[in-house]
Amino acid sequence: MDAVDDVEFLPRAVYLRRADALVLADLHVGRGESSSLRLPVGERRDLVERLDALLAATGPARTVFAGDVLHRFGTASARSRETVEALRGCCDDAGSTPVFVRGNHDTALESVSDDVREHYVACDDPRTVVCHGHEEPSVDADRYVIGHDHPAIEIEGQRRPCALDAPDAYRGADVLMLPAFSRLAPGVEINAARAADLLSPLVDDLDSARPVVYDEGREVALTFPPLESFRRML
Repeated sequence: MDAVDDVEFLPRAVYLRRADALVLADLHVGRGESSSLRLPVGERRDLVERLDALLAATGPARTVFAGDVLHRFGTASARSRETVEALRGCCDDAGSTPVFVRGNHDTALESVSDDVREHYVACDDPRTVVCHGHEEPSVDADRYVIGHDHPAIEIEGQRRPCALDAPDAYRGADVLMLPAFSRLAPGVEINAARAADLLSPLVDDLDSARPVVYDEGREVALTFPPLESFRRML
C-alpha cells in the first residue's frame, strides 16, 4: 500500500482514514504573545475556528496534536492554558478524543494536559506512529507522522505551507512531515533546501520527498512529484 493511500490532506493537517484520526502539529500556542505579529482575528480564535472546521469535515474519533502545542519554553501563560483548553473543548464538542504528543517546545505541556505522550500509535496496518520528529523515535513503525520543521514551498512568488511525503526516509519507514498548524510560525522553505537544512533526524533525503500543497481556494490537495524532478523549475 502506498504510504499516503489512507491519508486525506487538509489545510495544515491530515486525516488518517484507517486510524480515524485527525493529526496536526506545531500549534505554537502563545507565539502571538511573544511576537509583535498579530493575526487580525487573534491567535486563539484563529486556531479554534480552523480546528472546528477540520473536526466538522472529518468527524475523527481522535485528534492528535503532534508536538509543539506550546511555543514558550518553561512555563505556560494563563492565556496559553486557556487557549489549549478551548482547543480541547472543540474536540470534546465534536466527540473526538484529544491526544497530546510532546514536542521540543513542550516543557510545560503537563501544566495544560495530564496525559502527555512521547509518541502515539495511531494504527497497526500500516503501523503508524505519530511523534514530533525532533529526535529519533523509540518505537518502530512502517510510517511516522511528524512535524517540527514547518515545511513550506514558494510557487510563483507565493510561499505556501506544505506537507512532505518522504518514502523510506527513516530506516526503511515512510515519513510524512506536516506543515505548522500555526500561521505565525516560520518554517523551512524547501525549494533549494537539502536534508541538512532540516532539523528532524527522520528525513535525510529531500530530493525524493514529494511536497503536498493544499489549495484552500480550490479546496484540493496538490501532490507534486519528487522534489529533485522539478526543483529547477521553482
